[in-house]
Amino acid sequence: MRGYEVIRKRPEFLAANRGKRYATPGFVLLVHDRRDDNPAKRLGITITKKVGNAVVRNRMRRRFRELAAELLPELGKAGADHILIGRDGGIERDFGMLREEMTKALRKLSA
Repeated sequence: MRGYEVIRKRPEFLAANRGKRYATPGFVLLVHDRRDDNPAKRLGITITKKVGNAVVRNRMRRRFRELAAELLPELGKAGADHILIGRDGGIERDFGMLREEMTKALRKLSA
């Protein structure tokens, strides 16, 4: 079982845009404190068509979900929305490098 809930509605994605951001060559991470009583960590993933075709975008989405399942339960901010925005360079990046970048981003934004 994953340690986060999934964000599916557009207004929730747009609200998270007001939060803190951390950009890497593979992705942009947004963290927005919801300021409600729910301590759940939530994740949303978005990848535009500029990145590639459906196969490429789905592969990137799977990689992001795997990273989130591994890192978000321990490093994510409780009561916050975490949005991963895929970038062009994300699909070619080594998975270990993506993990290091995600760890660094979560530590910086969740502190």
